[in-house]
Amino acid sequence: MSNEMNTTSFKFSTSLDLTETLGRRAKNLQELLLHLKEVPPSSVYYHTHRFLQQHQYLSPEPPNDFAYWVKNVLGDKVLGEKLFSIDILQFGDIESLRKEIVRTLEEYINLSPDALMRFASLGHEFYFMKSVQFILPLPYEAHSLEEFNEILRQVTIYSIYYHMFDARLRLGKNDNDFSMWLKSCVREEKLAKQISKLDPYTHTLEELRTKICSLAEERLHA
Repeated sequence: MSNEMNTTSFKFSTSLDLTETLGRRAKNLQELLLHLKEVPPSSVYYHTHRFLQQHQYLSPEPPNDFAYWVKNVLGDKVLGEKLFSIDILQFGDIESLRKEIVRTLEEYINLSPDALMRFASLGHEFYFMKSVQFILPLPYEAHSLEEFNEILRQVTIYSIYYHMFDARLRLGKNDNDFSMWLKSCVREEKLAKQISKLDPYTHTLEELRTKICSLAEERLHA
């Protein structure tokens, strides 16, 4: 775990992600659905979150790979928009997110069976990948809100990504690491709720850093 909740300190970590191919590919919706049900959670995570790491300086509206492929390769704009509209933030774990994507695909196929006749051209099939994660501790530890704010300004955006995204979704926690620590260890419940309410999918990572630090500054000078 990134944060030892049985102490009063917050231990910052970061992560290194390596991409592996699964040897699975889909050329139409039927095959996409079949593989989606069977691939490991790390594959679902990769195809719904890699955009956030690769384009961290761009203003999001981050697409997931499934929506992009359906819309731009298969040419199914209706289903593509349905997949785009899935609100990743509402899901507390990968399996719940997987079920929603599967449900969306199955419902659409049942209503529009002709959609199965759309095929990707050779070389444009959907290739399933997965993310292999290595968690790396950083030499930073905060014992107070003031120290937390100072360190947050120094760490890389990859550390922010790890504590804001991985902790909540991939590791199956109920909240991000920052809010959990602020609430449980330094009794900053109001600040913890404010950070929890931030939509990390509509901010770049630098914007998230700035916003969290601003909220912490407001609390420190209250």
